[in-house]
Amino acid sequence: MVADEPLIAVFIDYENLALGVLDMEPKQKSVEVGLVLKRLLEKGRIVYKRAYCDWSHYRKHTATLHQHGVTMIDIPQTGVSGKNSADIHMVVDAMDLCYSKEHISVFALLSGDSDFSPVVYKLKELNKRVIGCGVKNASSNLLVRSCDEFIYYDDLVRREQSTSRQRSRRGSVTRADDKKAEAIDQVMEVVRSLSQDYENVWGSMIKQTLGRINPGFNHEYHGYRSFNALLEDLEKRNLVELHLDRDRGNYRVIPAEE
Repeated sequence: MVADEPLIAVFIDYENLALGVLDMEPKQKSVEVGLVLKRLLEKGRIVYKRAYCDWSHYRKHTATLHQHGVTMIDIPQTGVSGKNSADIHMVVDAMDLCYSKEHISVFALLSGDSDFSPVVYKLKELNKRVIGCGVKNASSNLLVRSCDEFIYYDDLVRREQSTSRQRSRRGSVTRADDKKAEAIDQVMEVVRSLSQDYENVWGSMIKQTLGRINPGFNHEYHGYRSFNALLEDLEKRNLVELHLDRDRGNYRVIPAEE
């Protein structure tokens, strides 16, 4: 499985996203880049992260990007060329990486700007998979249709809010139960996401994906003797349905209907 992991390069048109979240309902103060990166980690291993902007206008936003290891490319606006200059730098870097790093198979473009449609077509022509991401009301239909897949930032925010509400409804629990609940939340989030991307979701896929999202995850810390024991507990709680493939020695995991 590890050898087949898609390698992902992420390019962020930060100003486009930052302006887009201001029009969301409810309005957001800043871009939660971590939500997007987490969704992309469910699809493969991120090996390159760059964000483009005139950072003098978004100084308060840079701490979060530093936290997630995103390299920030400063494109100071001069006269009327600032916005286009940032777009051009992003396109040039994407194409340069495409030709110089052939092992990178997926390009994630975080922007809703239709100006990126030509580079999307070129990347696909060069046998790269392109994932777009942007705010729904600020994303061009042309760009959305151009990509192999398009993730709406709004959906990621709603998913995170739903998960937070579920955690709060559980109320007070013992420390041991709390550790198990934490593991269940993390695993089920991955299960639901993978079931959107793949027809068959295997236990090994879940474990590998969880390792990308949270490299420090340890089933024993959460009170399970093995990862399969964690999956079996999910089935006991009626959260998933397990089917053992004896030839593979692996569980096929089906999330319960909610």
